[in-house]
Amino acid sequence: MPSLRNRINLRRWYPRSLLGRLAAYILAIDLFLYLLQWILRLAGSKAGASLQGWTGFLTFIAAILFFLLFVRWLRNDLMWRLRNRLIVTYVFMAVVPILLLVVMAGIAGYIFAGQFATFIVTSDIKSELKSLEASNNTLANALASQIQRGERPTSTLPGRNQQSGRDVAAWYGDKPVLRAATQQLETPPPDFIKSGFSNLVRDHGQLYLRAVARMPVSGAQLTVISSEPLGVSLLQKIAADLGEISLYVGDLNLAEPEAKPPQKTGGASGDSSINVDVNSGVKIGGLQVAPTSVGKVPPATGRLDRQVHFFTTVSVVNWEGTERDSTAILVVDTRSSRLYDQLFSTLGKFASGWAILLDAIALGFIIIELLALLIGVRLTRTITRSVAQLYVATQHINRGDFSHRILVKSKDQLAALEGSFNSMTESIQRLLAEQKEKQRMENELAIAQEVQAQLFPKRISQLESLELHGFCRPARTVSGDYYDFLPQPPDRLTIAVGDVSGKGISAALLMATLHAALRAYALEPLPLAAMPVAVGAQVNSMRFSDANGHGMLVPPATLVSLLNRRLFESTPTEKYATLFVGNYDGPARLLTYTNAGHLPPVLIGRDGSVRRLDCGGTVVGLFDGLSFEESSVELHDGDLFLAFSDGITEPENDFGEFGEERLISLVRDHRHQPLARITETVTAAVDDWIGGREQPDDLTLVLARAR
Repeated sequence: MPSLRNRINLRRWYPRSLLGRLAAYILAIDLFLYLLQWILRLAGSKAGASLQGWTGFLTFIAAILFFLLFVRWLRNDLMWRLRNRLIVTYVFMAVVPILLLVVMAGIAGYIFAGQFATFIVTSDIKSELKSLEASNNTLANALASQIQRGERPTSTLPGRNQQSGRDVAAWYGDKPVLRAATQQLETPPPDFIKSGFSNLVRDHGQLYLRAVARMPVSGAQLTVISSEPLGVSLLQKIAADLGEISLYVGDLNLAEPEAKPPQKTGGASGDSSINVDVNSGVKIGGLQVAPTSVGKVPPATGRLDRQVHFFTTVSVVNWEGTERDSTAILVVDTRSSRLYDQLFSTLGKFASGWAILLDAIALGFIIIELLALLIGVRLTRTITRSVAQLYVATQHINRGDFSHRILVKSKDQLAALEGSFNSMTESIQRLLAEQKEKQRMENELAIAQEVQAQLFPKRISQLESLELHGFCRPARTVSGDYYDFLPQPPDRLTIAVGDVSGKGISAALLMATLHAALRAYALEPLPLAAMPVAVGAQVNSMRFSDANGHGMLVPPATLVSLLNRRLFESTPTEKYATLFVGNYDGPARLLTYTNAGHLPPVLIGRDGSVRRLDCGGTVVGLFDGLSFEESSVELHDGDLFLAFSDGITEPENDFGEFGEERLISLVRDHRHQPLARITETVTAAVDDWIGGREQPDDLTLVLARAR
């Protein structure tokens, strides 16, 4: 059974980092102190109160640490997947700006709707005030005309008391001309009104629309005042097509009320003014107000018909002049549908068309956003699917499974990347197969090299009258060049030097065939009577025998003819070999040879003279039924026999081929040195001639010195 900690580790609940463990420890201490505080509180002990500060402090520290852990989890775990990163990127680049625009548009629309609602109310109040001002100016002009004509002003002048609740008073100098119906206009206007005036005023705790006109007439000042209470009927008229209207009037420093109580002024229709009793108001943060409300919020016509609640301020002039001017707060509660009707009321029957157009535009925006969201999700899934498939494919490659392929379903750059990955894995798989095959071939070539090394003479049996040395260095692993020394008792020797066409393993196999056939024919010679049948030539009467009756050596021409038939019958048509074969008779110091297309060996005399051994015929293995000539040369003491392959004479550099003349000159200059030393000198000269380039062909050198 696993331990509790192991089970927690398996579920990845145990904190693995230092920050996680610290946060867990602080949280545990905080919970312990909170539990202890709760127990002490239940026990009625006051000691628990002293722990409240510690629990608050530890809670704050734990919150910070867990927030840091949350940020680390977001960065290391949640944001590790490309899909989550793309989703977060899309949210920040597309969703968040759209939400901000929607919120901004909503706030701007709400502010516009509120401003429009308050504008309707204030514009109606200002319209009524302008109407009062125009009527007051008309009355002032009429009174001025009467005074100038010497007539007595009367109350039947145009504009006086024609509208319900409107009161008029006039003074010519300090003398009242028209007396007001209410006590609010018993005295002339305050001194701060020097000329025309039109505004909302507060007089004896009541609100009025009041206009003042002043003009000089016949040397005196004519003052006309028209006043209309801001009545409920006016606000109800405005609120009828809008909603609920609330008016709050107050002042930060209100003066004591007058002894005369506020009155209600009635008109023809029984309208009453709005009483603002400073003693009956309420205080809101030091602002003493007396609210009044008319109308009601209209019912919603749909789910999108939201309520609009907005306010504005209206300047109120203190008519009594005993305190500074105050501000009235006008609050409007309405519906967006009512504002829409007010806004498009001038369009008439075309308003529905504009509504349909706006709805169509909104629907188009929603469709475009949904299409963008759908396209974004599909593109995100395409990208994340490709990345996930690439990740899974790399896991297969990491496990050595190069046969895994990604299924390509699209035709974009990611699909091209998937195709490139498939091509890469296929190339790697092919390269691995080629590498295995190459390794197998190298192993086989190493075996072939070991086998071929056995074909070259390892121990050269030196004759009493002839010193021998042979050297072969393949250009590749195996060689197509061939040399061999076949001793014939008691003091005779067969020398063979050849070069098989081509390079590599095929040339090495043909060289092995040539080696086996040559040894078979040379070491086990045919009966003399059978030779003409074998080679289709006349019997050569030359015999090699000693006084003790040893068997004869096969003549070189006959041996090469036998090899030619053997190679012609057992090799492809394009395969052939050049071959030099010579029989050396020690007692007679005589070398009998034939040259089948090989580079002519050179016999360098003790005095430095040069003789080429070129008697023979064409290459072996290419044509059938060939006969070859042979010749003999006597070797004197100190004569040096030199046979070589084209790998020594044909290497090139910027100055041309190494050449036979350079080789012969080099050997002639060093002919008195040991044969191994001469070989080292020649190969070093060839390497210097080649330089840093690869050896183009096999190097073979055979030396024999008469003694």
